[in-house]
Amino acid sequence: MSNVLKKIYIALIFIFLYAPMAVLIVLSFNASKSRSKWGGFTFKWYAKLLSDSDIMEALGTTLLLAVLSSLIATFIGTIAAIAIMSFKKGMRTMLLGITNIPMLNAEIVTGISLMLLFIFFNIKFGFTTILLAHITFNIPYVILSVMPRIKQLNPSAYEAAMDLGASPFKAFMKVVFPDILPGVFSGLLMAFTMSIDDFIITHFTKGAGVDTLSTKIYSQVRKGIDPKMYALSSVIFITVLILLILVNMLPGSKSKAKKAK
Repeated sequence: MSNVLKKIYIALIFIFLYAPMAVLIVLSFNASKSRSKWGGFTFKWYAKLLSDSDIMEALGTTLLLAVLSSLIATFIGTIAAIAIMSFKKGMRTMLLGITNIPMLNAEIVTGISLMLLFIFFNIKFGFTTILLAHITFNIPYVILSVMPRIKQLNPSAYEAAMDLGASPFKAFMKVVFPDILPGVFSGLLMAFTMSIDDFIITHFTKGAGVDTLSTKIYSQVRKGIDPKMYALSSVIFITVLILLILVNMLPGSKSKAKKAK
């Protein structure tokens, strides 16, 4: 009986979490603009979405921003994670605590802080400032994704490769990097997802004439909800959902494959 109640409780939680998104996806296929009247099944809102040049430009900016910020943050975060693990326990604990601060801090505080920093250094607001902001808040996610994989490494393997004549770089690429690759890939996908999903920090660090999907949706919703926004939000939700599934499934499947070999 208790197991049945647990399953019902979990089912209710997921219903409350995803029922709004289900309604949104259904409305994106509704031919009528009215949210209370079903006008038939249609793809016209998706067609209008594709023909909207402003939204397509915002989509291109969002994807370029997500790709660049996630790649740069993954590179910096991986090196930082390796460096942190080389410190003694006390210093490592302190650095990990500092790494957690941006994740625990409210996004609006981070956004305003970065905005004031760019103003202080007289950096012109635009794509560059958004990119720097996204790299900044993505790095902690990469560090915390790579760190568990580094803790599982056998330190003797790297030293053995060095003793056998490998250079430090070659020993890292041949021995260390393949073992931490699942964590690096997980951090990359997490950074990509966070970059696509962000609104608050982007809102405070973007300049005039530069829009991402999140800021574009916000500006258009204030004028009245267009059904194209339902279609756009549905596409974003499905994309983020697929990426999160990959983040949680791929590293586990790779480790299982290694164990099987």
